[in-house]
Amino acid sequence: MIILHQIDPIAFGLGPLQVHWYGIMYLLGFGLAWWLGRRRIRAGRLPGVDEQAFGDLLFYGMLGVVLGGRIGYVLFYGFEDLLRDPLMLFRIWEGGMSFHGGLLGVMAATLWWARKHRLHFFDVADFVAPLVPPGLGFGRIGNYIGGELWGKFTDGGWGVVFPRAAEFAGWSNEQLQAQFAAGVLDRFARHPSQLYQAALEGLAMFCILWWYSSKPRPRYAIAGLFALLYGTFRFLVEFVRMPDAQLGYLAFGWLTMGQVLSLPLVAIGLFWLWLSHRSPTLRLQPPEQ
Repeated sequence: MIILHQIDPIAFGLGPLQVHWYGIMYLLGFGLAWWLGRRRIRAGRLPGVDEQAFGDLLFYGMLGVVLGGRIGYVLFYGFEDLLRDPLMLFRIWEGGMSFHGGLLGVMAATLWWARKHRLHFFDVADFVAPLVPPGLGFGRIGNYIGGELWGKFTDGGWGVVFPRAAEFAGWSNEQLQAQFAAGVLDRFARHPSQLYQAALEGLAMFCILWWYSSKPRPRYAIAGLFALLYGTFRFLVEFVRMPDAQLGYLAFGWLTMGQVLSLPLVAIGLFWLWLSHRSPTLRLQPPEQ
């Protein structure tokens, strides 16, 4: 059944402050990562690290997500806007976060924390990898609620009409309601690609990685599987997702920036999985109470 997107992106207001669902999704993602991470710490998945040290790692990871995600978006998708208006880098409330930039930010934060605690970077990366997908899933749900990053047109019965799309510029809510009720807008239904990504990058990746990491694995293996899965899922979904308006397709009439940035992840994931076959496996060592 084709539906008209009518979800208010603002969850509630506190005086002049408006709390958006997208921000709440971030909080849910970090909260679940904290809860799952504590479980893995108690099970001894990262020997020598207690819950307090893990709390520090999560805090640095949060900074890496926000700073890396914003800087990555500006560099990958909005560099010309940055040149025209350098202050747009700091206007996070206007939207614009990049997974690939956030990933680089988390990796930088993880490297700094690992060196501080004299741990191998990939032992920490393998520990962190299963904690990330829930946040990705919640983030994509936030994109859907906000009515952004929609997909291409579809004649499937599950399409969604997004009022924020360019074809409805200048339309009032009353016009949209009337035309949708008359069935006129069915031809403008789009793939809810945000939900496809939530299902693949969030739910599917979490289930696979949580199951795979339930037993001790060689170094590089979990991080490698994470990179391979995300790169593959993102590359595939990009075929039904609209490219960023300011970039369009980069080549062949279908290649997007998201796909270009995802291909190295697939290659790196395969390389790390290959390295894991000749790498040691950490033993479970629950922290002392």
